[in-house]
Amino acid sequence: MNKDKTTLGLELPTDPRWVNIAEKNIEDILVDHAYCEQKAASSCISLIIMFPEREKLVDVLTPVVAEEWAHFELVIEHLKKRGFKLGKARKDEYVSRLNGIMKKGGTRDEQLVERLLMNALIEARSCERFKLLWKNIEDEELQRFYYDLMVSEAGHYHNFIDLAKEYLPADKVENRWKYFLSEEAKIMKELTPRADRMH
Repeated sequence: MNKDKTTLGLELPTDPRWVNIAEKNIEDILVDHAYCEQKAASSCISLIIMFPEREKLVDVLTPVVAEEWAHFELVIEHLKKRGFKLGKARKDEYVSRLNGIMKKGGTRDEQLVERLLMNALIEARSCERFKLLWKNIEDEELQRFYYDLMVSEAGHYHNFIDLAKEYLPADKVENRWKYFLSEEAKIMKELTPRADRMH
């Protein structure tokens, strides 16, 4: 497993045009980011509700829920500071396409691992995007904000990968993760950078 907190194993880096587009449309990016954090918290809550008997999963993801919701609140604060409002949620084509990667059926543990790897992948890509924002935007306050989030998301990524190895053998998780990364790279090639999307 690639443990590099910079690349997080991603096969295809973000199109360099994205960060320039994002900075010019920071209101839209912040709005979309807020909903990404809300969905991240909701996803962890869903895993806890679906697999309450997995004690370690509950223990690991409960604080992640709190962190993701705290991030949501922080994004709202940054919106307000800049005179922006939380607009409507937009369809996340990236995540919609990723859902097609997950294998249907299988044992309960296999179903859980698919969901954990999906979450790990979204966290990895988010971490990469936050790094780009930290290094490239001019707003110093948002630079610091995205640096902190980059570190946090890297930790969440490892949480999901480590949890997956609690429920299936490490080699099976590794092989499945490689497949996720390969398919995500194909999706990234096909998606056009959007001015109003974090992903």
